[in-house]
Amino acid sequence: MSLLSRHLLVALGVFLLQWLVLGRLTLFGSYPDAVLLYLTWYALHQGRRRASLMGFGLGFAMDAVYGMWGIHMFVKTLVGFLLGMFASEERDPLRIQPQQAFVGGLVVALVHNGLLVTLLALHTSATNDVLVYALWLGSAAYTAVVGTIGTLFRS
Repeated sequence: MSLLSRHLLVALGVFLLQWLVLGRLTLFGSYPDAVLLYLTWYALHQGRRRASLMGFGLGFAMDAVYGMWGIHMFVKTLVGFLLGMFASEERDPLRIQPQQAFVGGLVVALVHNGLLVTLLALHTSATNDVLVYALWLGSAAYTAVVGTIGTLFRS
């Protein structure tokens, strides 16, 4: 099996995990984004072109499931492109410590969720605090914690 097909299978598994399990594990309206964590890892390993395509594909799948056509596609593609600029030139595997995973996951999730909340607010004309506190800040912290736990299990 080629490396690309393995990455696509893992992406499909992460998407299904997000859709079927993690999307339902809400805390005060916040939910973790495992798709964003996988996209971040993929972008840091593969570069911006492949990460942009992966972000587009994962965003398309999320838009199809959640019915918000274009929003996830745009944000995930943009995040994949921006994070892909920081890809490791060395082919040695990156060793990410739990502290790095938490801070990195928090920063990436804050930027991602900030863009997502802004586009959702513009799309739906919503002006409630749930968008800011639950979807932006709460989900970013929840995603960072899940990323840290994932790093602990990996090492």
